[in-house]
Amino acid sequence: MEVILIQDVDNLGGVNELVKVKNGYARNYLIPRKLAVEASQSNVKRLEERMKQLKKKEDKMLAEISNVIAKLNEAPLRITAKTGTSGKIFGSVTSLQISRAILDQKGYTVDRKKINISDEVKEIGSYKAHIDFGNGHSADVDFEVIGE
Repeated sequence: MEVILIQDVDNLGGVNELVKVKNGYARNYLIPRKLAVEASQSNVKRLEERMKQLKKKEDKMLAEISNVIAKLNEAPLRITAKTGTSGKIFGSVTSLQISRAILDQKGYTVDRKKINISDEVKEIGSYKAHIDFGNGHSADVDFEVIGE
């Protein structure tokens, strides 16, 4: 029997996947627990339509990610921090500060958990941060720390 999975099922497949299973497994386990539906003609057509919509949504998201990456690479971000007389920063620059700078200066919201700073930023100067957007898309962002 062929079924369309509604949820991920271990050792069987992922969401929206058409799989072939034994009749008893489908009728007694997958369908009653709402993990799958029978692969009738109407359900297969719905699956195809859903996959088309997901593809359109993914293409739109990839175009938006490309725009964000291009905007981030235009000019370095400027982050102000309190400094002592020797040029050392009180504390350090965090991913939260970079996220806020991207929102203020570029107009895009980036989750701070996706930002990775390779070095500890404790002095005035130029640095790089890595942003992972998911699905293999990432960008290196230059930022400049300026003393107040």
